[in-house]
Parts: sequence; C-alpha cells; structure tokens
Amino acid sequence: MSNDAYTPSAARYDHTPYRRAGRSGVLLPPISLGFWQNFGEDRDETTLRRIMQRAFDLGVTHFDLANNYGPPPGAAESHVGRILHRDFRAHRDELIISTKAGYHMWDGPYGDGGSRKYLLSSLDQSLERLGLEYVDIFYHHREDPETPLQETMGALADAVHSGRALYVGISNYSPEATRGAHQLLAERGVPLLIHQPSYSMFNRHVENGLLETVDELGVGIAAFSPLQQGLLTNRYMSGVPAGSRAHGSNGSLTERQVKDKDYQTRVRGLSEIAHERGQSLAQMALAWALRHPQVTTALVGASSIPQLEQNVQTMQNPDFTAEELERIDEFAIDGTAR
Repeated sequence: MSNDAYTPSAARYDHTPYRRAGRSGVLLPPISLGFWQNFGEDRDETTLRRIMQRAFDLGVTHFDLANNYGPPPGAAESHVGRILHRDFRAHRDELIISTKAGYHMWDGPYGDGGSRKYLLSSLDQSLERLGLEYVDIFYHHREDPETPLQETMGALADAVHSGRALYVGISNYSPEATRGAHQLLAERGVPLLIHQPSYSMFNRHVENGLLETVDELGVGIAAFSPLQQGLLTNRYMSGVPAGSRAHGSNGSLTERQVKDKDYQTRVRGLSEIAHERGQSLAQMALAWALRHPQVTTALVGASSIPQLEQNVQTMQNPDFTAEELERIDEFAIDGTAR
C-alpha cells in the first residue's frame, strides 16, 4: 500500500443532505459505502484505499461490513481495518462503521446463526480484524428460527452494554420479527436503530408491511442491493461483459438472468425514463429507493472512483413526479431476473 499521507477534503460536509435514522439521533449519508463482494483479497489494496478516501471526501461517513464479506470471509474487514489505521485514525469519531453476524463464518456448531455464543464471538473477531475498540452498529444478519429471538436480542443488547457496539440493527427480518426484536431490545434498555433489507425496483418486498412497521417503531432502513447487483445499471443491456458478476459459473448473477427477455424489456424502459430525467439508470434507481422517508441510506459497492462519484451524485435529482412514478411502476416489477 502507498505510504503517502491522506488529508481529507475540508469541504467534505458541504453538500451532503444527511438523513436521520428513524427517530434516533443518528444521521447517515443518503449513499453509504458497502463492502460486500468488492473488498476481497483479489482486490488491490491501494485501489481500495483510494475508494475509501474519495468516499469520505464526498461526505460518505458510513462504511458497512459483515464478518463474512470477502472473499474469503473476513477479508473485507481486514482490508478496511488496515486502511482505517493508515488513513482514518484521526477521524474515527466522524465515521459510522457497521458490521454483522448471522451467516456461516467458521466450521462447527458455533459459527452460524443467532446464538449468543456465535454473535459475541464473531463481534470480537470483527473488532480484531478492524482494529477497533467498538463498532457503531452491530447487526444480526438474518432471522434464525432455530434460536429464540430473546437470546439473539439479548446478545445484541450485551454488545451495547459491554461497549463493543454503540447501536444495534437487524437485517433480513420480517415485519413481525422486527416488532419482536424491537420489543425485546427495549426491555433491555437498547433501541433498535436500523433495519437492513434488500430493496430495489426489482425486489420490492419491503413495501409489503416493513416500511409501515419501521415507521411506526421509529427505526431507520439501510437498503442493500438497491442496484440489484448491477442489474439496475446499463452494464448488462448489451450482454454479459467479461469480468462481470454474471460472467462465469461462480458469479452471484447468471447469464440466464441477464438475457431474460422480461429483464431486458424492463431495464430498457427504466433506462429511457432515467435518460429523460438527466440521470443514469443507477442514479434513478438509487433515488427511487431513497424516495421513502423511512429509507435512511442506500448501500452501494464501488469498484472504481468514477462509479462511486456517479452514485453519490444521485441526490442532485432526488425527486419524482407522480407521472414518473407511474411510468416506473410499469417496469419496476418485483421478482424480475430472479
């Protein structure tokens, strides 16, 4: 990694319309930087460092991780930890750093799920990789029907009471489980800060009760995969480029998804509306997800600085007319390209 010193932009807070997470005291940028699938050991750490620096210069104060982000699992936290130590030690209090546990992380019966054993052990490992004394938000990454919700929420509450996390969140929870988590945490004197569901024009499940639930409870939303892993960009409108997620057998997308006729029709229709708005398709998709006041931030990955800059520019045109939303609904169909 380069040894040149990093000095943040003095204007980094001048143009970001920070948004409140529910009814908490926490403000987040509308676009946050996520590290799922793009900060693994196959990436050049100097490039990763430049992306994090540029994000902070643009007012992106929220970096989102999980224990198993990589590849391999843990690699993203290790990369970010080294970069935080190198460039951000003097700015730790200007950052919101989150991590999660809930999916498979290590072998044996204690490396997955929602048990107290797994969650607190994983948090300790994450803190070691990140080189931090605490994270700002610690999430349970998924519902675990095998573990009592009371045990899982008790572990999250103890993460706060022990000083290892300032706030807690949940991810991939149903509206009903969200209510239960909120109540159990409140009984332990810990607020549920935020919920992290997948939400995009092609994955609209949060509109079936979750938006109303978090609004009632005063919980924020951090939407992940708002670009549907690249499907809501212009990247796949002319086929499958080499090196993309849909290229090869190990990608998170498949060529079948990209070549699906319904997908191609819908993505082209959405792209035309975005062009009329003076936006890229990605920018319109992000603005569309953020149009709900319950959605505090949208998490985006970035493989390059230009990609990051384009996404952050989304908020230059965040509003939609009723006619635009009606036209978008013709193409923004839940379940597209699954």
